[in-house]
Amino acid sequence: MSRPDTKDFRALFLRNTPMLDTRAPLEFTKGAFPHAISLPLMTDVERAKVGTCYKQQGQDAAIQLGHELVSGQIKDERVQQWLAFAAANPDGYLYCFRGGLRSQISQRWLAEAGCEYPRITGGYKAMRRFLIDALERVLDQRTAIILSGRTGCAKTDLLNTLPNSVDLEGLAHHRGSTFGKRPAGQPSQIDFENSLAIQLLRKDDALQKLDGVDDAGSIVLEDESLLIGRCALPEALRARMAASDIVLIDANLEERVEHSFNNYILHKLAEWQEQEGEELGFAGFVADLRDSMQRVRKRLGGVRHAEISDILEAAIAAHERGDNSLHRDWIRPMLDGYYDPMYDYQLNKKSDRIVFRGRADDVRAYLLN
Repeated sequence: MSRPDTKDFRALFLRNTPMLDTRAPLEFTKGAFPHAISLPLMTDVERAKVGTCYKQQGQDAAIQLGHELVSGQIKDERVQQWLAFAAANPDGYLYCFRGGLRSQISQRWLAEAGCEYPRITGGYKAMRRFLIDALERVLDQRTAIILSGRTGCAKTDLLNTLPNSVDLEGLAHHRGSTFGKRPAGQPSQIDFENSLAIQLLRKDDALQKLDGVDDAGSIVLEDESLLIGRCALPEALRARMAASDIVLIDANLEERVEHSFNNYILHKLAEWQEQEGEELGFAGFVADLRDSMQRVRKRLGGVRHAEISDILEAAIAAHERGDNSLHRDWIRPMLDGYYDPMYDYQLNKKSDRIVFRGRADDVRAYLLN
């Protein structure tokens, strides 16, 4: 028995439902969902031709052209890809932009090939609207707690041990600071917003099941500025964070140096080499460090920037010879002379919102209780 089409967007996202996205590749690149796979009905070029035909000659002519462009072996290959997806994901659904012609045609061609596969009513546009509304609803109903602390105090590590937290830096695929770029790059702004809304929806659902009350329980978020790399926090989230209580992690300078060394040197290099290979990965890692250092030149001032850059170059040279330990020598003055003053200045402006501060274990116990 075939499954019916659906417009239960909440269930789709809570269940990590596999989705077959029949939109053109360019549409998928601009914005998609975490569990969607791009298997388009038409390529970008084909879609552009059909769009031009629609404007000049109307819908019937555009549909006819679409069938001419996607026919024969091209059609067979695309249907076979959809069949493979349906076989691998029997609980999935397909969609297009508005739940209109493209998804209906794809659904019909699948049925003609012997596969009854359900469609998402309203398509991408309706699901995107649902997530925007869900994000605002959860933020309206839930209180938030902001986890703050100086750079290197392992906020993200602690955050990810909490059941009611959302890792904004993880969703943005960026470590949050000038040196926080990751080699795989960042999602598009819309992808980031979609993933964020889904995470908030899931945390809200989990909290409801835990306490049985719709608006009880808080969501913990790390203290972030407007941008995490190039990903901007939605306005509703920024407003909620700006009015939320702050919990502060205390850690001494040497602990923060060591954490930053592990995070920005060891882990970061491993990511570069996993993606690019050992030699090219090291070259990319070094280029990224130099680029990041150059971007803080204005704030550091010319003399201080030159001093720390020299220490960085000495550390890179030693690293090339097999000794990575000298990176701590430039991380230390960057934390002490660059990041800490900025952090202290920002924290001063919101000190009245601090409800607890302490070492990481004490902070974690406070947040869990």
